[in-house]
Amino acid sequence: MSEQGKPPAPAPAPAHASAQAPPPQSPPPAGGDRPPLPGGAPGKPPGGGPPPPAKSPAKTIKRDTLFFSAFACLVIGFVTGVIFSIYKIPELSGLPSAPGPGPGMGEVHNGLSPEEDRVMASLEQAVAADPANLQAWTQLGHLYFDTDQYRKAIAAYKRSLELEPENADVVTDLGVMYRRNGQPKAAVEAFERAIALNPRHETARFNKGVVLLHDFNNREGAMAVWRELLELNPVAYAPNGQLVRELLEELALKP
Repeated sequence: MSEQGKPPAPAPAPAHASAQAPPPQSPPPAGGDRPPLPGGAPGKPPGGGPPPPAKSPAKTIKRDTLFFSAFACLVIGFVTGVIFSIYKIPELSGLPSAPGPGPGMGEVHNGLSPEEDRVMASLEQAVAADPANLQAWTQLGHLYFDTDQYRKAIAAYKRSLELEPENADVVTDLGVMYRRNGQPKAAVEAFERAIALNPRHETARFNKGVVLLHDFNNREGAMAVWRELLELNPVAYAPNGQLVRELLEELALKP
C-alpha cells in the first residue's frame, strides 16, 4: 500500500499510566502502563485523527504521585512500588506515529525537575542495593519510558520481567520501547508475548496492529488483529479517541 493509502500512523500506547501520555495520532502501533479502551480494555477515548499505538493496559498514576511515593519510601528506608490501575488499551502514547530512532541514535532525555532527578537516583540506588526489588525495577522502567530513555527502559523492564515474567503490562511497555528504539520486529514479538500471557490485553493487540500496518506495511495483518480486538471490545478506542471500528472501515476503503 502506498503511503497515501494509509491513514495517519498512530503511535503504540503504553500499558502504564503516565502523567505525560501523548495525545493519539494517526495509526502506527505502551511502556509501561497506560490508559485502556472503553469496555474494560486499556486505551484512550475516541478523538480526532488516526490513532497512535496504545500502551498496554497499564496502571495510571500521576508522575508527581510516583515521585512522592518513591521519595517517601526512600525516607523510611526502602522503595516500594506505586500502585497502578489497569484501564485503557489504545494509549500507545509511549510510541511515536513513525518509527523511533535506531539503536545507534542518541536518546532524548527530557529535562527533569530536581525532585524527579532525586526519584530516579533513589530508584537506581534501590535496584543497585537490591537487584531483586521488583517494584523498583518496574517503576524505574516507567520513569525511563516517560523520559524517552529507550535503551535504559528496555533494560529495566527486562530485569523486572526476570522477576515477574507473566506481567503482560510490562511486556507491552517493553514492546513500545523496542519500537521507539527502532526495533519493530522485537516490538511485535513483545506484543504477541503479552497477548499470550493475557488474551484480553487490548493495548497489546492495538499496538501490534499499529506496528504491522506502519512498520511492516501489512494492512491485512493489522486489520485481522484489530478485528480480534473488536471481538473482545466492540467499542475499543484508539489513543486519539477514534473508534477502532472506524479505523477498520477506513482501511477497508483504501485501494
